[in-house]
Amino acid sequence: MAESMDLNEEHLIKLACTPMPFGKYQGYMIIDLPEEYLLWFQKKEWPRGELGTLMQLALSLKIEGLEGLVKPLKKTNS
Repeated sequence: MAESMDLNEEHLIKLACTPMPFGKYQGYMIIDLPEEYLLWFQKKEWPRGELGTLMQLALSLKIEGLEGLVKPLKKTNS
């Protein structure tokens, strides 16, 4: 299991500006990954390291309806 990630501005910026490095959604920003795709990783296994942690955070935000917190950061930091 990936390490816990606090919800702070730095992590939100990373969600907005970090592209998925592999797979069907390669190049998509982590926050833009479909919820179904993130749920699939949750069932299988999260990638190791920061990527997996960011993906878990993205899923949590989507489930809670809070992904809108990241959208303004995407425009200012992309």
